Amino acid sequence: MLWAALSLPCAPDGTPPSSEALHGLATWALQFTPRVALADEAVVLEAEASTRLFGGRRALHERIDAEGRTLGMAAIAWAPNSLAALACVRAGVLNGVRRPLPEVLDALPMAVLSAVAPHHLTLAQLGCRTLGDVRRLPRGGLNRRFGQGLLDALDQAYGLRPETHRWITLPETFHARLELMARVETAPVLLFGARRLLLQLCGWLAARHAGITAFTLRWAHDFVRARDAGDGGELTIRTAQPMREVEHLCRLLAEHLARVTLQAPVGELALEAVEAVPLPGRSDSLLPDAGSQRESLALVLERIAARLGPERVRRPVLCEDHRAEWAQHWQPAPRPLPRQRMAPPDVPQPTFLLPEPLRLAVRANRPVHQGPLMLLAGPHRVEGGWWHRGEDDASTHHVERDYWVALSRRAGVLWIYQTRLAGDAAAWYLHGMFA
Repeated sequence: MLWAALSLPCAPDGTPPSSEALHGLATWALQFTPRVALADEAVVLEAEASTRLFGGRRALHERIDAEGRTLGMAAIAWAPNSLAALACVRAGVLNGVRRPLPEVLDALPMAVLSAVAPHHLTLAQLGCRTLGDVRRLPRGGLNRRFGQGLLDALDQAYGLRPETHRWITLPETFHARLELMARVETAPVLLFGARRLLLQLCGWLAARHAGITAFTLRWAHDFVRARDAGDGGELTIRTAQPMREVEHLCRLLAEHLARVTLQAPVGELALEAVEAVPLPGRSDSLLPDAGSQRESLALVLERIAARLGPERVRRPVLCEDHRAEWAQHWQPAPRPLPRQRMAPPDVPQPTFLLPEPLRLAVRANRPVHQGPLMLLAGPHRVEGGWWHRGEDDASTHHVERDYWVALSRRAGVLWIYQTRLAGDAAAWYLHGMFA
């Protein structure tokens, strides 16, 4: 077995870390394994089954150490069981699996086990300095004088007795807060503390195999503030597609914070997940796929839209409409794309569409555009739009057309249509061109 213990620093006056900080670290650790528990001032997790998933012990250690330091983690240690890992992290021993466990624990100070703390003075008077000294005492005398709890803790730390844990369960919703070490007066500086909260959020999302599409950052003003400053403010960030990449979320948040003006100094932050949706797994293929390229474009568009404004960056979106003018529309880039996929048309479609259909002349009942046109394929009938009202609600965009693929000796292959059921107003129109 392989266990890790992650410790948080105590306050300068010796006060242990808050339960909120411990639960935040535990929630983040759930992305590595579902077997996470709290142990005094540390978080312990059973990671044996996760080493292969994260690329081996070294890769898993490097990732936990790098991300955990951002969350305020003070130290990390590895051992064959949770009590041994907790003892190692308290003693500053990183690797408790390289040597036999009794050899590692016997050299540690006896204070690294919580069960020894009530009896530390008596054991010290007996000449005990290390766990090895305590373990060499007669078991019968230890049981009569200090109780069975001390023996049970020693046996569990040395792997002679099974351990029991109260596992941390993954919360259904995410909400985390952070008290800043100093009052912040400019919004961009809030990103330093918000990054810690975003790292916890991404860990929660990874454990749920989900991605975020909207999250809200709230800040509370200091008690010493102007009357009209209010209690605080908030900022809601939306993404075009589900994701849990902390670096991109930080860049996106930084672009929005750059346009925020704080009304008073801020002393506390809170982060809440507004919309989280399941995120499909990624392929481990050696070759890049089209999906990863589309994702990169989406990240770039979101970053540009955050800087210039969502209404200034637009992207085309296909619509389920046979009328060419309304087969697509433009929407702000950060807005999520429709999830349904459009079926490709079963008829030829032009490469270029004219902004407005151009009415064609007719000679001898044949449309003319830089010479007589030869009809190659058609007709393809398009009829609909009676439900589509204009801005004045009095007119509709109903169309009745017969589309043809036509050939012009000078203009090339064209896309034209003839209006139907228009009586004397029936006419031919040029709507597009094939490249």
